[in-house]
Amino acid sequence: MKVYVSGPYTLGDPVQNVRTAIHAGDALLAAGHVPYIPHLTMLWQMVSPKTWEEWIAFDLVWVEACDVLLRLPGESKGADVEVAHAQAKAIPVVFGLEEFFRIMEG
Repeated sequence: MKVYVSGPYTLGDPVQNVRTAIHAGDALLAAGHVPYIPHLTMLWQMVSPKTWEEWIAFDLVWVEACDVLLRLPGESKGADVEVAHAQAKAIPVVFGLEEFFRIMEG
């Protein structure tokens, strides 16, 4: 299953937020899923900065390419936009890894 990993990025410590997203992606990958982790564009942003609006437009295309959106805990304007977009496109949204594994693999 293609899983979009959505969660905080800029609020709080961006490096820790990327690390959290990678750990979630690792758990998904280990269970046989294919995670998309938008947080990994952190390096791209460092080399070739884009506006928030450009990144969110980019991310929403990837949301539509996934089978499910995993929303990690924490406040995030961007993640909230991604969740709303997934719901508008009838893409399932699950909140947290525990819920993902309970519902999607239950």
